[in-house]
Amino acid sequence: MIVVVTGMVGIDKKRYLQEVCALAGQRDKKVQLCNVGDMMYAEAPDIAPGRILDIPLQHLHSLRRSVMKDIIAKAQQAEHTIINTHATFRWRHGLFPAFDFWQIRQLTPDIYICLIDSAEPLHVRLIREHSIRHSLKDLLVWREEEVLGTELMQRGIDENAGFFCLARGAEKSTVETFYRLLFEPDRKKVYLSFPMTHVMHLPVVVTEIEQFREQMKKWFICFDPGDLEEAYLPCFARESLKRGQDTIKLTSLEQDIEFRVDEILQIETDINSQIYARDFALIDQSDWILSFIPALEDGRAAISSGVERELQHAHEAAKDVYVIWTAQSEPSIFVTQTATAVFRSITEAINFFRSTGCLAEI
Repeated sequence: MIVVVTGMVGIDKKRYLQEVCALAGQRDKKVQLCNVGDMMYAEAPDIAPGRILDIPLQHLHSLRRSVMKDIIAKAQQAEHTIINTHATFRWRHGLFPAFDFWQIRQLTPDIYICLIDSAEPLHVRLIREHSIRHSLKDLLVWREEEVLGTELMQRGIDENAGFFCLARGAEKSTVETFYRLLFEPDRKKVYLSFPMTHVMHLPVVVTEIEQFREQMKKWFICFDPGDLEEAYLPCFARESLKRGQDTIKLTSLEQDIEFRVDEILQIETDINSQIYARDFALIDQSDWILSFIPALEDGRAAISSGVERELQHAHEAAKDVYVIWTAQSEPSIFVTQTATAVFRSITEAINFFRSTGCLAEI
């Protein structure tokens, strides 16, 4: 199996993929990891660390082609290979591709995975490990460009190869999900749907949602929108503005950070647009959608317009639609008419999936 993994600068793909390879090794699967950037520096030791994108484009492309030639040869000798690379670069040369179609076609990847992450951890890693000036707007643009570049790579080479967008996960790593995508294809791929922003101040509801997410990740390959959550940033910014503050303070990757309120509000439209497009894309790459609708204190359903739209999108995409509805009130016809099945508890849903043979052993 050959897997091409992309992701913008600040993802820290190398460390993440080392964890994937270690997990695979523990399960008797040997995976070689080829880090294109490291190999390019090794082949050109005269280039100072962090300066490779400053060299002339012709030299950069030639160096990359030489390294990819070696990787193609190595991949033919190994059972499983992961290539850690980029789809695009945006530097002083402008925006340009980081791959060669002819060489990727020779490589014949089985799966393409683009790793993504939230703005806060990306910002922290860039401060810690790179000397790249950036704004929050830059982070969102670079992330979107990398996803599109990876998808174009896959479509231009082999549309039958797998393409997945996977959140790295800032607090809880998604290494297990990555491993399952590669080696456990019989597990169902499930998009987890649940209310987010409008219940974030309700600790009981948030706890129930967390339990739902953890339970489902024991059984399925889960694409979880909560692994990349930014919608709360504009909410926090407006709250700070009401208090007369021009910054918000957050903690990410165990580091305190501060963002300007005006900078966050300037990218609110971008955040919302990317959430809208990304969540639908995650549904499209799934087999099912599994939606958890918790109950509020008064017994009403904590269902958001976003969840309703996700259910409709999945239904129109001919996906199985499963809903766990714990509220006392009855679900509306706009839920029941699109749902394959509606359950009253997580336990009821698990029992159903077990009876239908959909639960792979942990």
